[in-house]
Amino acid sequence: MVSGSFFSSRWVQCPDYVTEVADGRLPGGFRAAGVACGVKAGGRRDLGLVISDSKETTSAARFSRSGAQSAPVLLTRQESKIWELRAVVVNSGNANAATGRRGLDDAGAMRAAAAAVAGVEPNHVAVASTGVIGVPLPIDLITDGIAHVGDQLRIDGAADFAEAIRTTDAFPKQVTLEIALSTGTVRLSVQAKGAGMISPNFATLLVFVQTDAAMDADEAELLLSVCTKRSFDRISVDGQLSTSDTIVLQASGVSGVRIEPKTEDERRFGEALDAALRQVALLVAQDGEGARRVGRVVVKGGDEHAVQRVAHAVADSPLVKTALYGGDPNWGRIIQAVGAALPGAAPLQVDISIEGIVVCVNGSYVRHDEQALREAVSHQEVEYEVVLPGEGAEAERYFSDLGHEYVTINAEYTT
Repeated sequence: MVSGSFFSSRWVQCPDYVTEVADGRLPGGFRAAGVACGVKAGGRRDLGLVISDSKETTSAARFSRSGAQSAPVLLTRQESKIWELRAVVVNSGNANAATGRRGLDDAGAMRAAAAAVAGVEPNHVAVASTGVIGVPLPIDLITDGIAHVGDQLRIDGAADFAEAIRTTDAFPKQVTLEIALSTGTVRLSVQAKGAGMISPNFATLLVFVQTDAAMDADEAELLLSVCTKRSFDRISVDGQLSTSDTIVLQASGVSGVRIEPKTEDERRFGEALDAALRQVALLVAQDGEGARRVGRVVVKGGDEHAVQRVAHAVADSPLVKTALYGGDPNWGRIIQAVGAALPGAAPLQVDISIEGIVVCVNGSYVRHDEQALREAVSHQEVEYEVVLPGEGAEAERYFSDLGHEYVTINAEYTT
């Protein structure tokens, strides 16, 4: 297993050829910075920039599926070369969403300013913003900040960048790994933010991934697509879909180690990326705006449609989530959510286990060790298994609990 503290969940297995490194250095070819430009109060960092100095950089990206996408998402999707992104500029404290034509102009100004600092064309820059929706961006503060951020760019700037992209996050989310491949060692770094407005229909978050491996844009697209489906597509904090979700993977190629399709190195790199993104996804759920615990629900049997509906219903149920928050072994909340997902299936033939303790068979209570169950649901991670009639299909979701602090944070978000 990897050394270090990043891989903290029992639900993520890190390959033994992956090592967590603590020197704070990004993969070769990359520099980053995070500064305060005045969007947030109190002099907190609120502007981040990552650039690749390599002209051979390839990239891939994923965006929110919301019908109310932010101006940065729209601009980047429509006008940037997603397969050749050399720079990413991010502000926190303001989402630049629901801001109309002005919002698009402001996102364009951010992109142009970042392009000037990075020495690239604007269509090689991705823009992201996160924070309050429906408030015009203080663009002069941001462009002034971008004009000066170039002096702060450095290979060990990932920590400052990760700090600058936070909103309600209780802690920054980042890691740098070394991956031993057959033709050499490559680095992989991830910085992310996300704590609220998280839905399994992608996730509300910003995630930026850099590697010094070389790969074609098609390979970057394939790896990011598969790993996103197994990580950020499977988490829920509150079932709400953001306007601003953005994930960007950049590969500088500086290491000289190339990831070729259908090779052992592709498998190894893909497994490392998958483990890193799954752990980041769990950290987002763990952060969960006041969360105490993280749940995992695995649904088996039935058909693909049924297991997905049930997993989604359990992970998003406020009754399940509040029970998880309180360490309450009330498995009736689980069967209620299953029944809501499969209306008209009475009598519902379902088996339910919590941390391996069987509490329900064929839709009915079975005798179990109640003291052991209470102890099981008091831990930081709690696993639920739901088995439907039939065989072959399976779905998985990770979710945070829901407690008092979540209400406080969101009730006072702009006040």
